[in-house]
Amino acid sequence: MIAATDDTIMVVHGPEAFDCGDVAWLIDRVRPRQVLVAGVMARTAAEESGLPVVCTDERPSIVMRGCGGRSFLVNRGKTPESGRIFGEIVAERLGEGTGLVHVECAGRTVYCWNRGDPTLARGIARTTGFAIEAAASARTREEGVREIQGCLPGEAVFVNGIVIGTATAETVRLSWRNGTIEPESGIAIKPHGIEKLLRSGPPDVTTAWCKSGMVRTAPPKAGDRIGEFGEIRIVDHCGHTVYGQLERGTCGILAIGDDTTAICGHICAHAGIPVFGVVDGDADGIVPAGFAPGSVVVEVADGRDDDVGRELAATLGPHPRSWDAWVEDALRHLAGRVRVVVDRRGGRDAMR
Repeated sequence: MIAATDDTIMVVHGPEAFDCGDVAWLIDRVRPRQVLVAGVMARTAAEESGLPVVCTDERPSIVMRGCGGRSFLVNRGKTPESGRIFGEIVAERLGEGTGLVHVECAGRTVYCWNRGDPTLARGIARTTGFAIEAAASARTREEGVREIQGCLPGEAVFVNGIVIGTATAETVRLSWRNGTIEPESGIAIKPHGIEKLLRSGPPDVTTAWCKSGMVRTAPPKAGDRIGEFGEIRIVDHCGHTVYGQLERGTCGILAIGDDTTAICGHICAHAGIPVFGVVDGDADGIVPAGFAPGSVVVEVADGRDDDVGRELAATLGPHPRSWDAWVEDALRHLAGRVRVVVDRRGGRDAMR
């Protein structure tokens, strides 16, 4: 067993390692000095687990660069191969001069990337019973082109947290040309998704955060609802930014967009923060549904969620108010233009 008194830091990526029990098991077996959590949905699963961890919203490579001392990465990919591909991406981003010890729970393998710390890798393999494998990152970048590997056909494909299409092959190739993202192969593009992505400026496809598939497969754990009075925050088609809005004094979230509403509802369920979601019915099923008490989701009957959501956003300002009263006002304002598809007010638990 690796000594609990050493400087070993465990960096966990993704919610599945928490939901499947890997993190709790590894803490007991490996006994790291500290556990750091990388990523948004991993933070949700970590908070629900109650384990003694420190959460960040940074990428694993950034977290590991700042660790100091010995560190290793824990991940559970959709498949053993997709998990290995993820480790290779992190190893590449760390650079040739920095090795990586990567514990891939899906394949029960400890990868020692680019001459990572062999003593640490052997110690973890011995303690866990996992296989150990030396590996070298050999990914090459083509200028202006990004490959997203390990996809399953039919999965949603994300760039910077926004769904831009559906995978049609195991590898998706994207390029940046003529001021927009263009599909090279392996993807059926969702034009409205590209439009949403470009609103925040042209992304660098070679360094953007890209992934495919569900952001979490486990349903959220419900928490007690917070107080009714406070500020209402707005999350517009960027569900992965919601943690930046969960400040003290927040009484609810106005979420604009189908996937944004799903992510905000899922994350806020455990925190007990209600969501008013505005959708238009083009959800990609990226996360199991879940909403805190007091939440309402409306589907626009004619038009797009963007316009109706921003119309409601214009009624909000940076001052405290009653969430329940605002929801009633919003529903009256939208009467005849939307239908309620989720209603968790006053003890109701309806999804229509």
